[in-house]
Amino acid sequence: MEAMEIDSAGKDEAKEEGKGKPVMVILIGAPGSGKSTFCDLVMRVSTRPWVRICQDTIGNGKAGTKKQCLTGAASALKEGKSVFIDRCNLDREQRADFVKLVGPEVEKHAVALDLPAKLCISRSVKRTEHEGNLQGGKAAAVVNRMLQKKELPKLNEGYDRITVCQDEKDVQAAINTYTALGPSDKLPPGFFGQKKSDAKVQLGIMKFLKKKDPPGCSDTMMNVSLEDTQSHATKEKDSNQVFESCEEPKMASVGCSISLENAPTLAFPSISTADFHFNLEKASDIIVEKVEEYVNKLGNARLVLVDLSQNSKILSLVRAKAAEKNIDSKKFFTFVGNITKLYSEGGLHCNVIANATNWRLKPGGGGVNAAIFSAAGPTLETATKVKAESLSSGKAIVVPLPSSSPLFSGEGVTHVIHVLGPNMNPQRPNCLDNDYVKGCKILREAYSSLFDGFASIVRTQEEPCKDKFEKEFKGEVQLEQGSRSGDQKAKREAVCETDMNKKFKSFVKELGPNVGSSGDGNTGGQSRKAWGSWAQALYDTAMHPERHKNIIEMSDDVVVLNDLYPKAQKHLLVLARVEGLDRLEDVKKEHLTLLKTMHSVGLKWAEKLLSENNSLTFRLGYHSVPSMRQLHLHVISQDFDSNHLKNKKHWNSFNSPFFRDSVDVIDEVSQNGKAILKDENILSMELRCHRCRSAHPNIPRLKAHISSCQAPFPAFWLQNGRLVFSEGKDANHGI
Repeated sequence: MEAMEIDSAGKDEAKEEGKGKPVMVILIGAPGSGKSTFCDLVMRVSTRPWVRICQDTIGNGKAGTKKQCLTGAASALKEGKSVFIDRCNLDREQRADFVKLVGPEVEKHAVALDLPAKLCISRSVKRTEHEGNLQGGKAAAVVNRMLQKKELPKLNEGYDRITVCQDEKDVQAAINTYTALGPSDKLPPGFFGQKKSDAKVQLGIMKFLKKKDPPGCSDTMMNVSLEDTQSHATKEKDSNQVFESCEEPKMASVGCSISLENAPTLAFPSISTADFHFNLEKASDIIVEKVEEYVNKLGNARLVLVDLSQNSKILSLVRAKAAEKNIDSKKFFTFVGNITKLYSEGGLHCNVIANATNWRLKPGGGGVNAAIFSAAGPTLETATKVKAESLSSGKAIVVPLPSSSPLFSGEGVTHVIHVLGPNMNPQRPNCLDNDYVKGCKILREAYSSLFDGFASIVRTQEEPCKDKFEKEFKGEVQLEQGSRSGDQKAKREAVCETDMNKKFKSFVKELGPNVGSSGDGNTGGQSRKAWGSWAQALYDTAMHPERHKNIIEMSDDVVVLNDLYPKAQKHLLVLARVEGLDRLEDVKKEHLTLLKTMHSVGLKWAEKLLSENNSLTFRLGYHSVPSMRQLHLHVISQDFDSNHLKNKKHWNSFNSPFFRDSVDVIDEVSQNGKAILKDENILSMELRCHRCRSAHPNIPRLKAHISSCQAPFPAFWLQNGRLVFSEGKDANHGI
């Protein structure tokens, strides 16, 4: 197939927008190696536009052909998007057509998930509802057969970059690398990862069944340098140790973090010194004081003070004072430029920018506030209103920037932090009349709030690990070998935590409990959770139901839909259509009528489903701490017969005090103005049957038990309408 051509106009347009080349990543690995999970975790949080090309789903959700994959990849790349080729691609011949598909206008990467056969087989055997239906007993033979033909990629096939992952630590490092790859970023070329010369083909199924260990895996990533590439250049072409020239002379810890240039970066203007006329000497002292306090707590994250003027006095003062304090110039520096065009005009990639705003959080006025609202477009004002209507002096509020904003797509800005400083200008509201004792106190608070908000963003971006990754790469991947290994598996906690996670958890403790709040009592709103893009789906459905096809009922107050990943035979969600109600914690007495409406609608649907199947029993309630944004009521049958119910967290979120019955929530809000919430730690409690309360070591055994358990439901559930069942049915015995 001919290399695709991108017309010159398209190249010029991409250049003007400051975007880097599209990247085609060819994933290589046996079934069960985690290719789809790799794509999912990167695409969930990456700011680069990615498209996943999967042969299992390329034919309108069904299995398709290699030709369809080639066509889909070419189309996405021509649109300037990067692509993941999610096929096994285990031998050179299977990969060749994709490599030939593109010319030098696209970077060609290979990521080989060269994990032990034992691990791939166990995952493939245990998984359910696989897109390609490769699961169960037949999967083991298929994986074994495919691994016999495995050829790891070499640079002389035509790749710019190859990463080989031989264990879960390597995989996480590669995920971190591609997650951090922004729209305009470029990864160094070369070969990354270490292969063992004796690991030509991993163990087959017969050796696996005899419980022999697979070849050892290296826990370390190769640090590639120019000297390395030259020393290996004389090796045989067919050798497993072939390396080709690398453009960058040094590269350390490849895959964990690209470099400080790609680290989370906050660009901020000097607060209050322009329109609010704050004294420059005093302001520069406070800036350096607060930067010195925070800069080492932020790990590799960077702080950048920005001003438009080349002769800016505030920049000169801050530079001199920061130098006296020996503040690391790689983590804090000054920059001359337009804060809304730092990348396109100055080549500085900042994922977060601060806005010196007004108390109304509105566009207008002049200076930075007007420039940022104008550059971000109307979506910033809309997103800001969701967070708060006003802001007090000394406070800051974090606003995730919608992907439709030009600042997001053109400059790579993911968040704007509005911050309000003290005013010394008598022509502006709340003038302090040169009271610098109070003014300095407020300015310190403003910078603390700003840097705390940035810290919350950094922490969120450093912890993308969700249930799916925990299941795929930790405890759930191992085959049960008798009841003993099953018991051991039940006791494991699937904790996905990199060294960076640990660093930032320590940082959070140091900063205190208020880090990450988007406001406080002084802003007119309460603190809000920082929701990832994947957690916004229900909010979008509630606010824009006309865009979605899975709606089964809609009114001015609520939207009803089937849960996409039901945890029982019947599992519905009733969504509140009210802005600002992200979770149960946001509910106040003023929302009591809405709660009753949601309960009434949920009850109506439970009764409708009972008329179709009177053997079911339903429970209506809320999670104390939901994983997805927008208040939603669960209407769920108590059989819990679903392939989507897979782990302890799933079970305990519906069968522990963490699940708050709708009738109890209504009573509590009516009497106390708020609902009682339970801590997420309760989700780690042991697995117990929701009827007889017997304990079980793992989910398969629990499911086997509850399918036949005829014990009565707890007496508490049978009171006050907490359970819904058909008339004439004895809920105590399920008949």
